[in-house]
Formats: sequence, structure tokens, C-alpha cells
Amino acid sequence: MTDQDQTLPETARLPRQAGTENVSPRTGVSRRRLLGTAGATGLARGAAGAAAGYAAAAPAGAAPLTSLGAGRAKFHGKHQPGITDALQSCGHLIAFDLAAGAGRTEAAALLRRWSTTAERLMAGEPAPHGDTDVARDAGPSSLTITFGFGHSFFDRTGLQKQRPAALDPLPDFSSDHLDKARSNGDLWVQIGADDALVAFHALRAIQKDAGGAARIRWQMNGFNRSPGATARPMTARNLMGQIDGTGNPKPTDSDFAQRIFVPGDGTPSWMANGSYAVVRRIRMLLDDWEKLSPAQQENVIGRRKSDGAPLTGGTETTEMDLEKTDKNGEYVIPVNAHARITRPDQNGGAAMLRRPFSYHDGYDADGTPDAGLLFICWQADPLRGFVPVQRKLDRGDALSQYIRHEASGLFAVPGGAAKGEYVGERLLEG
Repeated sequence: MTDQDQTLPETARLPRQAGTENVSPRTGVSRRRLLGTAGATGLARGAAGAAAGYAAAAPAGAAPLTSLGAGRAKFHGKHQPGITDALQSCGHLIAFDLAAGAGRTEAAALLRRWSTTAERLMAGEPAPHGDTDVARDAGPSSLTITFGFGHSFFDRTGLQKQRPAALDPLPDFSSDHLDKARSNGDLWVQIGADDALVAFHALRAIQKDAGGAARIRWQMNGFNRSPGATARPMTARNLMGQIDGTGNPKPTDSDFAQRIFVPGDGTPSWMANGSYAVVRRIRMLLDDWEKLSPAQQENVIGRRKSDGAPLTGGTETTEMDLEKTDKNGEYVIPVNAHARITRPDQNGGAAMLRRPFSYHDGYDADGTPDAGLLFICWQADPLRGFVPVQRKLDRGDALSQYIRHEASGLFAVPGGAAKGEYVGERLLEG
């Protein structure tokens, strides 16, 4: 993990409306009917329009829907969804390998199917083939579906000359304990939503669409805090209880696009406006971490646990004073504190946009929790983003003894599909 965590705060969410917590499950309004009525008043106008549309179609006295399900992300655009969108409460990551004998033609047909399905589901519509009704009655719930290509994809499709240099395999790190079966893959799909059934519905549709063209290599499930769970918008906390996301680059930063996205005239041309995703399954050794006192935990991170402010004082957004010392002449923020090591100005300006999910996959036989972070970071070039920061963390991060990197992947995520295009079309048909 790094101090550059999480993307947009919950201010990007539509707020929960008062009096909507006890919606009766007996109203039975279908998903299609809900979206039709919301569309009649203009879903883009937000929660009020969606709630009004529902109220017009619902029995008298029924409570209106919350705003949560009305959130809708765009499928078509300059960039793919799921990169700069606000954090979602439910997530699935899934990697596929192309089936034996499948090549460029089969891959193009698969990406075409996936793109059609993603566009429909993100609009709150049923899947185009054999919809399971899992998400019936729900709105889009800010669903995003994002597609990427792994290093091996280009060998399988005969497109080696189109493989970006930035997609070269990540170097080995001393903290790695990687399970190869849960790492890499020809194709990668990220799914996020603010409703668990909507997210699962998308996962199932994507898996079914793969058909005989690709097989699942690995799949992981994650979660974040639900929108509206706090009294005011806040940076999220991770499973260590730390506020995690203070130093993340923001779309309002003047150099944000330069750091996160491949230029429109970049190389190769099919990656224009795309980004590179590093995916790491980072297990948190919570039993060891929770033996530390709050003060010891704060020294490991370099920030106060209560509010995320640096140990040198101020608020969460106050700049760290890395030169400040205590009465004994010791740095207030220890030299091996996680927040000190990961600061961009301590890494030649290296920055990445982190958009992770927490995970919990049960307990080992001895009761040890299998829990931690599904780390996802976005950058224009991982050799200038993730790699230099991770190398520095590898050499002396105080947090390293409380985490373990168990799976890894690097994926080229092309720019967004224009109307009438499918994701990756400029690579597969260029």
C-alpha cells in the first residue's frame, strides 16, 4: 500500500434521501419499469428525478427509492469507466486466458460481446443474452466495467509488435510471495458497483459471455465503505483502521492526465487515452498489526489514526514536515514511515492513482484472517509510477512486516470506446 490511495471521495456520490431506509420489498417494481419512469423525468437529473418517477408508478403511500441505485456511469468516452469514478462499495476482479486455439478473431468477437453487455448493464438494462434477473428491480448503481490486456495476450493473438514496452513484466520484489495461478492473465476485467447484486449480475454476465473463447484464470471479490455510511464525506479507511487515500492525485491537478493517462499521440497509437493498471493482492497480517498500540501503528504509517493528519500536526490535507524533530532530536515522522517513503517528492515525482478494494476471504485453519487489500493503481507508465515506489518500499518500509504481496498483474487498459466501437477495437482491427 502507499499513501497515494483511493480516488474521488464520497462527495461524488448522490446522497441518501431522508426517510428511504425502510423501502418495502413488496412493492415489486421491475427494473425495466423503474428505469423507464426514471428516464421519463430524466435520470441524469439525479436522485430526485428517479425518486419522483418511482413514486408515480408505485402504490400510494410507498416510500420512495433511495438515490443510491440511480447513479449511472458512462460506458462511452475518452477513457474507460472505473478509473476516475468514485470508489464503489462492491467490486470483482477477474482474469481470463484465451482458450486453446483461440486467437485474434475470437478475441475481437469476445471484446465486442463484452462491450455490448457492459454498455447495457451500465445503463441499468438487462444483459443481451440470457439475463439472469439477479439485478431486476435495481437501478444502475454506478456500475462500471473496465477491460485490459495482459502481456501474454499479444503472443496469443499474434500482435507482439503492438505490445507496449510499458507492459514488460514487473520486476521481482523481495516482499513478493506470489501465487502464479492468481497472477497475470491474457485479459482482465474490473467490475464495481454500489449494490452487491448489481455487481454480481455483471460478473456472471461477463463470465457467460466468455463462452468457449476464454477460461477463467482467477477471480477476486472486494468491498469498500458504502456511500452515505458516514455523517460527512470522508476518505475511506482500510482494514487496518487507517484513513487511506489522502495523497492520491486528483483530476483537478494540472498534471493529472499526464501522470495517469497515455497521451493521445502516444505509442502505440491504440493505447491513446488509456492507462496501465497494476493489480496486487496484498494480505494484511492483522493479528500482528493489532498487537501494536495506536501510537506504534501511527509511527509505522506516519499519520494519526483518528483523522489521517501527519504526525507533525494539522489536518488530513496538511503537508508533512519531514524535517521536524522531537525534543530528543528524532524525526517526528520516522525515516521508515510508510507515508514518508511513498510521497511523490521522495520518489522523483512518481505518482499513481489508487482505486482499491478491501477483501476478506475467510480464515486459515489456525484462525488467521485472510484479509487485506486488492490494490489497483493507474498510471501512464508503470516504470515511472508503481515500480520506483515499490522498489523504495521494498528497501525499508515499516509497514512491510505487516503485509504480504500474494498475487500480481499488470494490464494495458486502452482508452474508452467511441459510439459504435467496442473496447480494444483499434488494437484488434487496426
